[in-house]
Amino acid sequence: MHPNPPIPNSTPPPPPATHHYTNATSAAATPQPDFFTKLLDQIPLPRWAVYCIFAVGGLLILACCLCICIKCCCKGKNRRKMKPHQQLSLKSLNSSTTTALVQPDAGDVEYGSTQNQHGKLLYSLEYSAAQSELTVGIKEAAALKAMDVGGSSDPYVKVYICPDKSKTCETKVFRNTLNPVFNQQFTFPISNASLSESTVVMQVFDFNRFTKHEIIGELRLQLSTVDWNHVMEEWQDLSQPAKFEEENLGEICFSLRYVPTAGKLTVVILEAKNLKSMDTGGLSDPYVKVQLALDKRKWKKRKTSIKKKTLNPYYNESFTFDVSFDQIQRIHLVISIWDHDAMTRNDAMGKIFLGCDASGNQLRHWADMLSNPRRPVAQWHNLLSAQQVNATLSLKNKLSFTNKIF
Repeated sequence: MHPNPPIPNSTPPPPPATHHYTNATSAAATPQPDFFTKLLDQIPLPRWAVYCIFAVGGLLILACCLCICIKCCCKGKNRRKMKPHQQLSLKSLNSSTTTALVQPDAGDVEYGSTQNQHGKLLYSLEYSAAQSELTVGIKEAAALKAMDVGGSSDPYVKVYICPDKSKTCETKVFRNTLNPVFNQQFTFPISNASLSESTVVMQVFDFNRFTKHEIIGELRLQLSTVDWNHVMEEWQDLSQPAKFEEENLGEICFSLRYVPTAGKLTVVILEAKNLKSMDTGGLSDPYVKVQLALDKRKWKKRKTSIKKKTLNPYYNESFTFDVSFDQIQRIHLVISIWDHDAMTRNDAMGKIFLGCDASGNQLRHWADMLSNPRRPVAQWHNLLSAQQVNATLSLKNKLSFTNKIF
């Protein structure tokens, strides 16, 4: 007899207890989006683009911080380099002059034991009897005296022949060096008979934009002692400059500003100082004439007011000329100072000219104006004699209207 079969249970067994536990564990393991992820999701850009923007921003911030650190370090280094005896004294400045407003006078700066060492100059001389020309080559200089606060100089060389002095030449200015390499030649007309009575003078100056250029040293060579059978080239030590020979005609300060788009050249005559006395009372009545020459022909001119009984006039008068960009490369600017006389003819007190054909400091001032359009560039210049400038420039008669090219 068979046992009773099991009675089937109509109620299904309850689900395993582990079923809900597994789901709870999966939900807890899913990471919830944080604030940064939510912020990135709200930006309507691809994720890689957002990361690139953040990376570039970080690099810019890092570069700015690095520049600030370098600038602070350089300032501290410059302050440490300036020795106590190199500090400029402002007691002797006259605050009413343009010079005091721009830069203090560095004439009292001393440089210890090197004060009597001027350096040396390599030059060459060659004379052509057939052409009656003397060629002076300024090769290079070495171990020049430091004239600036930073322990360097901005040297250039001025060359002329005594006693004639009808022509003066200047080399380019080399910045922040005591060993400049010039490699420039200058030709002077001189007859064979005048060689034995002439002296060539080579003076090395330190360029200063707003104060008088300081002379570093000079060479004076009597041409009667030179053997002209071959080209002479040698090094010589610079000596203490002679203070008695060259006539001081004074200085003039003016600014230049050129706007190429408008074709406007503005000349501002600021002031002059230490002018030559022309009147019996030891003073003068100076005024400044500003003249433009196009293709070495007299073109336009203006003049300042007359300052009575002074050798240090202050003008601050501006003149604007219409000069196209094509003409600016072909004009000469002639600045001259005249002594006004009511009863007799006005006398020329000094003169200089600037332009692309000028040399030395005049050429540098002109080049600075062209390289800085729409910005005024001011500079002091030593005045030359009117005869010297006229012989060098050789201006022709006034430019006729038919020859004007606009």
